[in-house]
Amino acid sequence: MGRRVPEPDAAEAGGLRPDPRRGPAAARQGAQRAGAGRHRCGFFFGVGSTVGAGVYVLVGIIAREHAGPALTISFLIAGIAATLSAFCYAELASRCPSAGSAYHYSYICVGEGVAWLIGWALVLEYTIGGSAVARGISPNLALFFGGQDSLPWILARHQLPWFGIIIDPCAAALVCVVTVLLCMGIKESSFAQGVVTVLNAFVMIFVIVAGSYIGFQIGWVGYKDSDGYFPYGVNGMLAGSATVFFAYIGFDTVASTAEEVRNPQRDLPLGIGVALAICCALYMAVSVVIVGLVPYFAMDPDTPISSAFAKHGMQWAMYVVTTGAVLALCSNLMGSLLPQPRILMAMARDGLLPSFFSDVNKQTQVPVKSTIVTGICAAALAFTMDVSQLAGMVSVGTLLAFTVVAVSILILRYVPPDEVPLPPSLQESFRLNQECDEERDRALLGVGNCTLSQTKDVIVVVESVKDPLIDIPLHKGKMDETKRRKIASLSIGSVCIGVLILTSSASATWLPFLPICIGCIIGVVLLLAGLSLLSWIDQDAGRHSFGHSGGFTCPFVPVLPVLCILINTYLLINLGGDTWMRVGIWLLMGVLLYIFYGRTHSSLTDVVYVPVAQADEMYRSSSGYVS
Repeated sequence: MGRRVPEPDAAEAGGLRPDPRRGPAAARQGAQRAGAGRHRCGFFFGVGSTVGAGVYVLVGIIAREHAGPALTISFLIAGIAATLSAFCYAELASRCPSAGSAYHYSYICVGEGVAWLIGWALVLEYTIGGSAVARGISPNLALFFGGQDSLPWILARHQLPWFGIIIDPCAAALVCVVTVLLCMGIKESSFAQGVVTVLNAFVMIFVIVAGSYIGFQIGWVGYKDSDGYFPYGVNGMLAGSATVFFAYIGFDTVASTAEEVRNPQRDLPLGIGVALAICCALYMAVSVVIVGLVPYFAMDPDTPISSAFAKHGMQWAMYVVTTGAVLALCSNLMGSLLPQPRILMAMARDGLLPSFFSDVNKQTQVPVKSTIVTGICAAALAFTMDVSQLAGMVSVGTLLAFTVVAVSILILRYVPPDEVPLPPSLQESFRLNQECDEERDRALLGVGNCTLSQTKDVIVVVESVKDPLIDIPLHKGKMDETKRRKIASLSIGSVCIGVLILTSSASATWLPFLPICIGCIIGVVLLLAGLSLLSWIDQDAGRHSFGHSGGFTCPFVPVLPVLCILINTYLLINLGGDTWMRVGIWLLMGVLLYIFYGRTHSSLTDVVYVPVAQADEMYRSSSGYVS
């Protein structure tokens, strides 16, 4: 586990982080050196990536098929579930600000192999997500030209006669435009995202205000249906929550801008929290209004908001709502293309990808090469492929990242790394320091030829002669700490295994009732046993010196991360066999790439592990080091 030290010129370019395992003083100095000229907060990216076109479509589908008038509660429950993950993200983003986001957190807490799979899955998520969003913009734009087939010929969709492929030049062009904008710099991108997000928010406010006015005039007919507030029962409402949960998954974009905000310890948690709060409030307000205007069973599943206004004589509102949908899609597109180059950059820093992806432009402080590659891939996919069939794969990367982030919180609190890798540039200095310390100890003790371990034994003996009791409490404390860490590790493993067994058993409806009950009982026992032990034992004192101090702290540990792991794993298990088959092929490709390239070029192949305190002194004594 560890991070590779980037070259000095890359650090000076401005896109690099202070190493999260350095001491607080060194970390603060690195943050101050790297923070000049950056934007203050990335919550516009979080809001813009979260408040997408989904709200313009999901309202109708979920109300008709799952929740009915209780759609508002579905959005609330989904928002609470997303907040659990957001709390975990906020602490890790505050302690370990890195462009790699979930990849970086899992790298330093879980290990390189798991981190590679998380990063590889996120690359798939952002590529398909951005392409799918781009393909959805042209049909909405066509409404302004008179209909779905009314776009200018150069932007309209065409079917290739011999291949059966429907190309979309408009989608590819929009991806290219957004790519150029992202290459210009994070300030320019943040400004553009802020403008689009504010305009989209005004459209949603219009929907809320105008819809409320109509609702009070007609007496909120949608809530007077004889089926009641829960026509599909509580289970239907919960099923709706599981579906709309994915309308909240854009807040992780804020964490990906960690190296480009001025004060990560304040701005990242603030950006994540504000993004979720605004999105949840807008979602709930829109659902309250729209469900009240039209009975849930009469809602249009494709255009629920514009059709609701049209039924009450406001045809012109369709253009306002369509404008909001286009703005939301453009905002989503920018939010999808922004994180991927930064994840590629973080992976390249660690040697898992070619160094080409880690280059940071000195003027714009943006990984331009990675951004261009990302844009080309997304544009090609949006131009040639109907990615709607692959949309389910987007959720896998997000949920895997959410789960690993929650596990990382448990590891950080109970068994944080006590050793860190020392990069090759500092290994010679470390060896010389060891020799100097050994010579000094020999001179003080008058010992001739003895090893360092023997010298330490002599020190312990001399101290024990002075005070015969000193060796007993030190030895006992060391054994107690070793035992505590071992129990904590086993407890975290028990929680993870129990969650996996419980969610798999509960979701295996095709099995007989008895095996399902046995599996659920075993999973609950392992889960509760691990959670009880984590609640009983003390957290590791080393968590206070891990990364930056003084930032956001996740509350209710270990209960909150465990709930996060449980919810996300349940959603992962229920994504469907076809989705997992496609994702499995992609992950297999990633495993092969890691085996034949990443593992052999990893920065961990030429590092020496040293204690955290000793590494911190060397980091601070080495001038110009920024990780």
